[in-house]
Amino acid sequence: MERKGFAIRVKPEFMEDYKRVHADVWPEVLDKIRDCNIRNYSIYLHEPEHLMFGYYEYFGTDYEADMAKMAADAKTQEWWALCMPMMAPLETRKDGEFWAEMDRIFLMEE
Repeated sequence: MERKGFAIRVKPEFMEDYKRVHADVWPEVLDKIRDCNIRNYSIYLHEPEHLMFGYYEYFGTDYEADMAKMAADAKTQEWWALCMPMMAPLETRKDGEFWAEMDRIFLMEE
């Protein structure tokens, strides 16, 4: 299992819309996330900066292939078309990233 963390901002004018759509994520999108070996996906919000932190655990063996499978899914593309205009990617993200991938610097396991 591999843990992943990402950061992005929500545009202030879309904050309530973003919360509303994520209160009822489309079942097809959730199914595709599971199909791509992602579990325990959470998004946290820090206000007033509109900063979000996303976290999930990846249980597959080919992350790039699973991410390509997700990106090719029509319903996921529709979901992204709805959500992406609401977000403001961090200026410091790496080339090719929308959500900026974060480096884990600490982990406490049982």
